Amino acid sequence: MDNPFLVEVSRGHLVESRHRGSVSVVDAEGATVLSIGDVDRRVFPRSAIKALQAMPLVESGIAEKYGLTDEEIALACASHSGEPDHVRVAASMLAKAGQDAGCLECGTHWPMGEAANRALAASGASPSALHNNCSGKHAGFICLACGQGEAPAGYVLADHPVQRTIREALEDITGACHSIEKSGIDGCSIPTYAVRLPSLAFGFARFGTGIGLPGEGKAAAARIRKAVARHPFMVAGTGRFDTKLMECLGERVFVKVGAEGVYCASFPELGYGIALKADDGHARAAEAMMASLVLRFLDLSDEERQTVEALAQPVLKNWNGIEVGQIRPTPEMTGAA
Repeated sequence: MDNPFLVEVSRGHLVESRHRGSVSVVDAEGATVLSIGDVDRRVFPRSAIKALQAMPLVESGIAEKYGLTDEEIALACASHSGEPDHVRVAASMLAKAGQDAGCLECGTHWPMGEAANRALAASGASPSALHNNCSGKHAGFICLACGQGEAPAGYVLADHPVQRTIREALEDITGACHSIEKSGIDGCSIPTYAVRLPSLAFGFARFGTGIGLPGEGKAAAARIRKAVARHPFMVAGTGRFDTKLMECLGERVFVKVGAEGVYCASFPELGYGIALKADDGHARAAEAMMASLVLRFLDLSDEERQTVEALAQPVLKNWNGIEVGQIRPTPEMTGAA
């Protein structure tokens, strides 16, 4: 089936581009709240599940053992912009496990944040693995390895104890089999498993409520959500969608971007988990879709609504600052159809 058009991009009074997508909203009991498009097609969630991948670090007590702060736990869930504070906190996490940036196996790229990128280049320095947007997650993996008494070398490989632990945790929280046969390699070199959107949404409903989580999982999920709400800058960075939304709404929303148009979220007060994908992988569509779901389901103050509406329907301007169009969700996405 062809997924419906959920986001359109206007220029003047005409629609210039349209984005198809799919959406799954599920409650903590597994009941479907909203389903749009082909939600049973498997997708790679990519970085959208970093908070779930951080669960073993906190649930095991290793985060407490190393004295990881809320900033550091938030960074373990991040796709950060490589700004100086992100780099500082990633290095701090590694130091607490007795390691340094030489242990990171995520690869090196220039900071995703334009200002940070330009500042680093202007200084004459080169990027390190600490600037990689996944360095916080990988620092968390290294802490997990060291806390388990395992050598961190090779921690990105599917058969390393760290990745086996992560895979088991993902299966526990989503209730879905994470099959090696339906896996790939993520941009930061760890395994990524293709699963259905309702399974991802169910996992985030449980993450947002603690309902049905085994062992210390409920407390671990609450600790991670609180850490992110206190330090939303760590999860993304200056001017980024995730940071803006969670700065506005605090613990009412946990939201996390993934590559190729994937987004996952928890609305704890409603007990809902959300997973969505823009078919063409475009972030502008996925962001508009996620913001429109916040508007659709949450009771917002006037100030909150103004902030979220700006994220759901951003104005497009040209290089002279002239307004030329807008990105906007379609009626099917907003529930107005």
